[in-house]
Amino acid sequence: MSDFTTELKKLHELSGAEFSRQVERIALRKEFHPLDTDKDIFTVGGEKSDDYQKLLVAARKAVEFGYQVYILPNPNDTRTPDFILVKKGVYRPYDLKTVFGKASVGGSLLDSIGQCNRILINMTREYNTRRLAYAIKRYFEINEKAVEVLIFKGGKRISVKRPMVVGETFFPMFKKAYER
Repeated sequence: MSDFTTELKKLHELSGAEFSRQVERIALRKEFHPLDTDKDIFTVGGEKSDDYQKLLVAARKAVEFGYQVYILPNPNDTRTPDFILVKKGVYRPYDLKTVFGKASVGGSLLDSIGQCNRILINMTREYNTRRLAYAIKRYFEINEKAVEVLIFKGGKRISVKRPMVVGETFFPMFKKAYER
């Protein structure tokens, strides 16, 4: 696993095309195997970790949206993404944030800074739309490396990218997408 950890650590050092190639290299490692129950979800172990069930729930939701999902190991000494999601040959890493209650999404988003530049929020409960939009906007303002916040809410998939949060149209646009 230490070789795997070394490969994951490289994600913090690379950018651009090199970063993208490294994400793909990680996903294509021979250690990954599909789950018996889900042919589009791949793992290298970790089924006994405390977060595994949350990861699996979100991974299954991602598969419903057409992704292949690679659940990444969690080395204790390195902050790494939770997933690599693959769609149409594009490999992207995501850190998972699952919303179970009315606790602050904003704090969860800020906690992920330095871990990954893409966040997947799996909404399992209703959450105030304006509060969520404000938290996302603030996350992009504070984290200059943030690229995307992807939200799974019921049967909806909402992708918020940095250029969308600039300007006054973000809040009404987000509300329309989130509440429809």
